[in-house]
Amino acid sequence: MNQPSYVVYTSDKAEKKGFGVWKEMFRELLRSRELIVRLFIRDLISRYKQSLFGYFWVLINPFVAIGTFILLNKAGILNIGYTDIPYPLFALIGLSVWQLFAGGVMIGSHSILAAGSMISKINFPREALVFSAMGQVIFDFLVRFCLIILFFIVFKFVPSWGILLFPFALIPLIFLTLGLGMLLSIINTIVRDTANIVSIFITFLMFLTPVLYPVPMRFATLYKFNPLSPLIVAPRDLIAYGYIKDPVGFWVMSTISILVFLVCWQIFHLAETKLPERL
Repeated sequence: MNQPSYVVYTSDKAEKKGFGVWKEMFRELLRSRELIVRLFIRDLISRYKQSLFGYFWVLINPFVAIGTFILLNKAGILNIGYTDIPYPLFALIGLSVWQLFAGGVMIGSHSILAAGSMISKINFPREALVFSAMGQVIFDFLVRFCLIILFFIVFKFVPSWGILLFPFALIPLIFLTLGLGMLLSIINTIVRDTANIVSIFITFLMFLTPVLYPVPMRFATLYKFNPLSPLIVAPRDLIAYGYIKDPVGFWVMSTISILVFLVCWQIFHLAETKLPERL
C-alpha cells in the first residue's frame, strides 16, 4: 500500500539564514526605492489635504511648545537655566531633533495598520511603508531647519563650523528610529493599542531628555542613564560649540543604534509574511 505523499510549503525567508537573509533584505530595499518615493509623495499630499493651515502645522507645534516653556520660565514656575545660545534657538534645535525621533517612531509604528487594505491585496516589501513614513518625518525636519536658519538671522547668531557635521550627527538617531518603527509596527498588529502606549511613553520621555532645557548638574546622573540624551544633544552641540561635549556617549549610542536597526530590520523582514493574516 502506497503511503500518501505530503507537500509542505514554507516561506523562502524562513529557510534563508546568515548572509542570504541580509542579501535578500538589501536587494528588496533597492528594488522598492521607487515605491518608497511614490508612497512618500502620496502620503505627504494627503496628509494636509483640506487642512486650514496645511504645512504650517509643522511650524505651529514647535512654537506652541517653545512659547509654553518661555512663559513658564518668565513666570518663575519653571527654571530653565542658562543656555549658551538664545533660548528660543536652543529649544527649536532640540525640539526639531527630538521630533525626528518621536515623530518617526509614532508614524512608523502605525504604518502597517494604516496600509492594511493595500497589504492584503498587493505583495510588496513592507519595509517600504516604514521607510516612506520616515521620509515624511525627515521632510518635516527640513521645514523646521529652514526656521532654525531664520532664527540665526533674527537673533544674530553665527553658528559654529560644526553645523557642517550636523546632518551626519543625525544619522544614528534616524537608524534607531527606523529600527524601533519597524519593531513597533509588527507589535501594533498584535496589540492594537501599542501606538497609544508609545505616544504616552514618548511624551513622558521627552521631559527626561534635555530637549527644551540644558542638562542640570543635579540630574547629570539621570542624563547619563538616558540613552537618547547623547543623540539629541550632540547635533545641538555641533551648532553651538563645534564639538560634541560627550563624544564617548554619542559614539556608544551610535553603535547601539545601528545594531538595533539591523536586528529590528531582520525581525521585521522575517515576520512580514505573517502580516496579512494579522490585519
